[in-house]
Amino acid sequence: MEELLSETAARAARYIREINDRPVVPSAESIARLSSLGGPLPEGPTAPAELLALLDEVGSPATVTTTGGRYFGFVIGGTLPAALAANWLAGAWDQNAAMRVMSPVATKIEDIVSEWTLDLLGLPTSSGVGFVTCTTMANFSGLASARSALLQRSGWNVEEDGLFEAPPVRVVVGEEVHVSLLKALSMLGLGRSRVITVPADGQGRMRADAMPALDDHTIVCIQAGNVNTGAFDPAKEICARAHDAGAWVHVDGAFGLWGAVSPLYAPLLEGVSAADSWAIDCHKWLNVPYDSGIVVVREPEHLRRALSAGSAAYLAQSAGREPWQYTPDSSRRARGIELWAAMRSLGRSGLRDMIERNCRQARLFAESLRAAGFTILNDVVLNQVLVSFGSPEETRRVIAEIQADGTCWCGGTVWHGHTAMRISVSCWATTDEDVERSAAAMIRIAKSVRTG
Repeated sequence: MEELLSETAARAARYIREINDRPVVPSAESIARLSSLGGPLPEGPTAPAELLALLDEVGSPATVTTTGGRYFGFVIGGTLPAALAANWLAGAWDQNAAMRVMSPVATKIEDIVSEWTLDLLGLPTSSGVGFVTCTTMANFSGLASARSALLQRSGWNVEEDGLFEAPPVRVVVGEEVHVSLLKALSMLGLGRSRVITVPADGQGRMRADAMPALDDHTIVCIQAGNVNTGAFDPAKEICARAHDAGAWVHVDGAFGLWGAVSPLYAPLLEGVSAADSWAIDCHKWLNVPYDSGIVVVREPEHLRRALSAGSAAYLAQSAGREPWQYTPDSSRRARGIELWAAMRSLGRSGLRDMIERNCRQARLFAESLRAAGFTILNDVVLNQVLVSFGSPEETRRVIAEIQADGTCWCGGTVWHGHTAMRISVSCWATTDEDVERSAAAMIRIAKSVRTG
């Protein structure tokens, strides 16, 4: 075992050491070689060292180097060194983080990370916190809490009696609502198409002046960080109106909530702390390994009631917080450990510097591309940039050639009828040199397409 782990560490270290010298996307040949990992399952065992070598030699060349400094697709962060190391150690510990009795260390670290997260993001310190896989499950958990609380007001126990013949729950979303929130609504039986949609402004912010009448059976879903533009819904005004009517406000803050750690960007989140539940991604801007998300609910009892599995004679409950009562799953890995490592390694100032550096680098992209004659379609308020290279056909061709070039990777989108390339700067490892090198490749390729 010790020799195998040493060999694993050596191979992983080599992968990380060489990551900036490799194309961001794998070659077609590397992808084709993945078929050698398949075939019929061998009749007998394979030596661990042999399969590790196969996995590294075939698998590593076929990875997308999302942990490097020049990946700007979707909103994908890298992995901080301390978080990766903690993830490895946690893997060796192999703790089940469901209950205190199963893992005192995992549970205590979750308690610590809960306190740090609420403090960093300026959320109510008495909130309930659950450690989940991603924003989709954080949205699911927060909205399950909302559904439970609103129906309880009508004397309906949705956990026991389900939704058959239950009083209706209205859901209000913005025009730019993220698909992960709609997926969560569908899983909760509240439906994707039954939502009331509020128009958005030119940057994707929900228009508070276009809100429908609200009541105490309404969930209002707002966004902190539009996935295309980085814009924030006007939380202060929406929360005030919603709470005057007794409605619940849920915040999809996958990456944008981390802006709260910086005095430069915290004003964008004015009023967000007045909401009732929040969904946060950690494998995005906190830069921890996949998979990692957090749900926060102002009143812990709403989260516990919505997700509690009840009790069984053999599942001894302690007097403290039992993690499995605050998450959709029961048995799960101790993902709080790498969160603790990321936060402890950076400290408050390091996290602030990382957020501010990525936002500054997003502005560098926008300035370089605009100076080269291309159109920036959004106000660059955070870490997201939208650029058009001309006609839809030209822009799509530029995106395809940038992806094939391998210097960096960005994806496409359509924003208000304009085909655009989307640049998301979310990685701790991104340097200004990475930005300059990537912007130069974008400009070179775009000019070639225009003149070609």
